Amino acid sequence: VQLQASGGGLVQPGGSLKLSCAATGQIFSTDTMGWYRQAPGKDRELVARVFLESGTRAYGNSAKGRFTISRDNAANMLYLEMKNLEPEDTGVYYCNRNGLDGDWGQGTQVTVSS
Repeated sequence: VQLQASGGGLVQPGGSLKLSCAATGQIFSTDTMGWYRQAPGKDRELVARVFLESGTRAYGNSAKGRFTISRDNAANMLYLEMKNLEPEDTGVYYCNRNGLDGDWGQGTQVTVSS
């Protein structure tokens, strides 16, 4: 499976961005799709994930209440809508399939700065 993330950019604090991830290849109903981010000098952390079979969503603490993960199964697309962005949200955002040992996209840079 190949994952292609897009939609990053420079945004002011309080602003919004919507990331997209296009998946090519076989995605199974039992897969988990998610977004991770890595800030400079920090470990990669989970932002949000969705269990495709149940539709259950889970969020990292920093994303709760501000970010929404969604997917379009028919189009093999995954999205992350981010609102009320903070400078601490700056980092490279990665699309992921099936966790740390799974498939990774190339990442898209999000910079929150005035």
